[in-house]
Amino acid sequence: MVEHSGLDIMCLNKYCHSSSSSSSSEPDKKVFTKLKLNLSGDYPRKNAEILSGQYGTNVLLIGAALMLAIAHHGPSVREEHLLSFVSCLMLLQLMWMMWYILVRDRQTNSRTEKDVHATTCWIRGGLTLLALLSLIMDAFRIGYYVGYRSCVSAVLGVYPVIHATHTIAQVHFLWFHIKDVIKSFETFERFGVIHAVFTNLLLWCNGVMSEAEHFLNNHKRRLSALGYGNLTVVHSEPHCNCTTSTCSMFSSSLFYLYPFNVEYHIFVSAMLFVMWKNIGRTIDLSSNRKRQATKTQGLTVGPVLGLLALASTIGILVVYVTHVEESLQTRQSAISMFYIYGIVMLAFMCSAGASGLLIYRADHMPLDTSKNPSRQLDTELLFGSSIGSWLMSWCSIVAVLGTDSSPPYRWTNLIYSLLIVLEKYIQNLFVVESLYRQQEDGESEDPELPATPEIFSVTSSLAPPYDGIINRAYVTPDRTCVNMENSDQEESGQVYRCPRKPSEAPLPVGNKESEPPNIKRQILKNIAVFLIMCNISLWILPAFGCRPQYDNGLEQETFGFSIWTAVLNFAIPLNLFYRMHSVASLFEVFRRV
Repeated sequence: MVEHSGLDIMCLNKYCHSSSSSSSSEPDKKVFTKLKLNLSGDYPRKNAEILSGQYGTNVLLIGAALMLAIAHHGPSVREEHLLSFVSCLMLLQLMWMMWYILVRDRQTNSRTEKDVHATTCWIRGGLTLLALLSLIMDAFRIGYYVGYRSCVSAVLGVYPVIHATHTIAQVHFLWFHIKDVIKSFETFERFGVIHAVFTNLLLWCNGVMSEAEHFLNNHKRRLSALGYGNLTVVHSEPHCNCTTSTCSMFSSSLFYLYPFNVEYHIFVSAMLFVMWKNIGRTIDLSSNRKRQATKTQGLTVGPVLGLLALASTIGILVVYVTHVEESLQTRQSAISMFYIYGIVMLAFMCSAGASGLLIYRADHMPLDTSKNPSRQLDTELLFGSSIGSWLMSWCSIVAVLGTDSSPPYRWTNLIYSLLIVLEKYIQNLFVVESLYRQQEDGESEDPELPATPEIFSVTSSLAPPYDGIINRAYVTPDRTCVNMENSDQEESGQVYRCPRKPSEAPLPVGNKESEPPNIKRQILKNIAVFLIMCNISLWILPAFGCRPQYDNGLEQETFGFSIWTAVLNFAIPLNLFYRMHSVASLFEVFRRV
């Protein structure tokens, strides 16, 4: 009896069951084992992603809490506290970048993998230009501090110095390390990269808040001058006299440079986020290739129409800014002129995008489903940043249809808002389809990437498949090819020769026939260039003060001053980022066509 019970216990410990139950539990065991292996393999990486993402989010929320307290203009939290916090974040990022560069320079034996899709030279060149304008803004801030140094905190002078150093170091990092696929110290590097991402996001939020406060104060001054109400205008000037004669010039010039500084930080954060997603990633070599340099043959209509749109935009900006603060009739005429201009511009953009989509529908090409974090982020940012403009447009539509007043620009505002929604629909679809379309066969690769050299030349038969044998002649090309005609190769009937030097076998350049121009590609290139110039134009207008949403009064009458101001403070920065990000995406479309 004891033995029997002992056997039962042993049978329970060994999971002894009947034959039917054991056979049914075999698939469950396999699934459990597979799930356990997957969790054990991915857990460190997923854990690091979640922890670093939560760290960065909380860093951003701390800064957002400080900015909200500053917006209240209370005595407890001042601008110096926010600038001190941001300066500490920038110093931490500087230390991480220095550590990263030193570690990579000392790893001379291992070659760092690169993601060629992470960024392009023209994007880094554009960011360098934006960084230069940010450095000019820092110089103006230093000059402003020098004039008021007797009555302002020293943080206002230290912050632009740290920001300038941070900008220079970050541009160097973008040029030489942003494409790196990190495979060592992954957990630590995830925290370093995500810290850089959210530091730039916080700097973007700070710039957006300062710019929004400036435009809001100007709007309040205009309303007070027109007699719409007694609104409080916040004065941020120090309570002392400037010791130089350039303080007012520095103060007024800062707000013309804010748009460039804002776009610089949001673009850098997007590029660093792609680097964060690439940490520990296995690169697919078959899809990790650059494209050939883009040809500009047949570009006539797109650039001409784009330049015409840009020139008209500058004229509209000058007329609007100079007339919007004058009498009521002149103000209404300036707002009507803006909406008519916007309707014409958006109608042409919708037609161009729809034409490109029709060309794609006529040319049946499969989609490229390979993994590409940069392309995926571009798509998500396009849709995400469209929300701000769509929200603003639908609020305008509701205000136009629900208001009792009937200014001369009422129905043009309605048409303009509807076209804004439609244009973003079409442009987003055109950009996404262009980025995800598979490239045609026979296209050559980017000349920056060396082609795979021909190691052997087969004379009597096809080369055998690779079976682990290393070609020593290729590994050490400076040595003479020896022992190549050994007995094993002669017995197999396969004879190999060393590759010739480039000078011994010149390429027949003159024999290659020039391909006839592709009409579809020329049309798509012209569409891309035209849309690039139009998006630049639609970025310039709100960035430099042409914002009729503040001035037409319809939305403010429907939603109230506070609610409509909050909507604009949320929507306009997203709209500005959408336009600049569309320029980058459309330029990539231009290169891919």
